[in-house]
Parts: sequence; structure tokens; C-alpha cells
Amino acid sequence: MKGFDPKFRDFPDYIIGITKEIWEDRGIATLHEYYSEDIVVRSPGSVVLGNQNVIGATMATLAEFPDRQLMGEDVIWSGAPEEGMLSSHRILSTATHLAEGVYGKPTGTKLCYRILADCHAIDNQINDEWLIRDQGAIVRQMGWDPKEYAAGLIAREGGKGSCTKPLTPEIDQPGPYKGRGNDNAWGQRYADILTRIMSADMGTIAAEYDRAVQSEYVGGVTGHGWDAVDRFWMGLRASFPNAEFKIEHQIGRDDPDMPPRSAIRWSLWGKHDGWGMFGAPTGAQVYVLGISHAEFGALIAGQPQLRREYTLFDETSVWKQILLQSGEV
Repeated sequence: MKGFDPKFRDFPDYIIGITKEIWEDRGIATLHEYYSEDIVVRSPGSVVLGNQNVIGATMATLAEFPDRQLMGEDVIWSGAPEEGMLSSHRILSTATHLAEGVYGKPTGTKLCYRILADCHAIDNQINDEWLIRDQGAIVRQMGWDPKEYAAGLIAREGGKGSCTKPLTPEIDQPGPYKGRGNDNAWGQRYADILTRIMSADMGTIAAEYDRAVQSEYVGGVTGHGWDAVDRFWMGLRASFPNAEFKIEHQIGRDDPDMPPRSAIRWSLWGKHDGWGMFGAPTGAQVYVLGISHAEFGALIAGQPQLRREYTLFDETSVWKQILLQSGEV
């Protein structure tokens, strides 16, 4: 790991290690070391520029959820230390709402939700990031639905004209990372699967997914079998049937002691002009930033199929975009 602290054995160790050091070990000051001063952090809810703003947001989250834990489920990565590496880090987070903050007065609610974060690192520093928290799972556990939460957030932020604008290509900011991932066959296979599904070839699910596939989707929803996969992707695409689907980044990996797996960052950009998981069509122009992880395996010899799938986007940010354009707020 040329250019990285020798205490880290490899890149996944670096990503998992600094996450624990920053959040659980209270090493917030280490962000000065591990994050570049001019880092760009994109989440569906906003674009944050500069390490000082990242530090402020980290402290606010830990003040509201002081017992937060971030358990690394996987790091799917590409690149090399000399040129920089991109990690797609899947996290299962637990936390208790113990103080007033973004989610209101303390409720004592215990949360469990996933995060997917794509981070570019070189010379022991992260300088570019795409971060998706499962806000749908969080707000449901807090007792709201995502549309209700988005409407309340707009009001708390000062209304339609003053609130923080969700991420779209129009407000995105360029960062130093220009890579597209790697050309590993598992990454290409998963990119092809998602592209076919987004092109309305729903037969892809029975052809490419194991019949007992486990799915982990937005809202903290766990599913088993083809029907759960079909309902999720059909519901999303039906809401935005004419939106442009784009593979933003793809990684595939074959690692010892791990199943073949892939991480895909993707987007939908277009109008909310169909009935689906976001209700009656409004014509709102919407940007959906998504990250998906897949694990493959051959339960039957010689027939490797997709056995586990994890996909996140932020339902509340989609609803915020719809509400800001629909006249409901």
C-alpha cells in the first residue's frame, strides 16, 4: 500500500479501519489526516464541499446518535495505490436517537440501516466521495413515511425557496476522481443485468438471479426470491419509465475466500411520468443516485447466478424533488 499508513494491511483494512477510528473511537480530528481539505462529498440530499464541513456534519450526527456503530459488511474496490483506489463500502449501522438534531427531539428510537459509500483514496487520504444512507429505513423507524419527512424537511429548512437542494447533475461539483472502475467480468455481467432490467427486460431476473436470491433494498426491506426483485426494480422503473439510466461506475472482483462480486454506481435522470413506487405521476424532473452490490455463486455446478443483491438510493431526496416541483409545498 504505497503512500498509505503501514498499519493498514490492505485497502479494505484502511477503509474499515478509518471508519471505526473516526466514528466509534471518536477520532474526528483524524479527518484532517484522512480527508483532503477540498474533498467533494455527494449525497442524494446535497453536495458538501471541504473537509471542515464534513467534520461539522460528523459531529452533529454523533451528538444526535452518540452510540452509533458502523459495521463494514464489504469493501468492493478497484485501482492501485500509485494511481488511487475507489472503494465501494457497504455498512450496517446501528444507533439510538438520544439527543435533539436533524430528526427532532430525542425519542430513544433504536435504528438499524445500511449505507453505501464510494470513496476515492490516494496517499492515505480520501478526496472524492459518493454517499447514500438508507433514509427511507431511518425515517420509517422514526415513525414517518418518506414523503411526510421530505415535506417536513422542506418546511424546517425555510420553505421551497430556501431549502437545501437535492443532488442533480445541475448542481453536482467535479472532484479529482475521473475513473470508471475496472473491466473485471463480474462487474460487466452485473452492469449488463441492470441495464437489461432498466430496458424493461424483466425476464432477466429469472434468467440471472438464483431462485432463492436474498435482496436488501431501500427502506430496510429484505426479500427472498424472484418476486421481491421484480417488485423492487419494476416499481422504481415504472415511476421513471423514460428517464435516462446510466452506469456511472462499475467494479468486479474475484478475491480469495470471498464470492465473486460487483459494485455498480448508477443514476436515473428524467421525469416522474409513470405510476410506481412514487405514486401518481407529477412530471417532476428527478435525479436518482443509486449504488448496488451483488454476490454471485454456483449452487448448481457450472451455473453461477446472482445470489445476493443490495441496492440503496434515498427515497426522501426523490420525494423532496417531487414536492418542490409539484406545488404540494
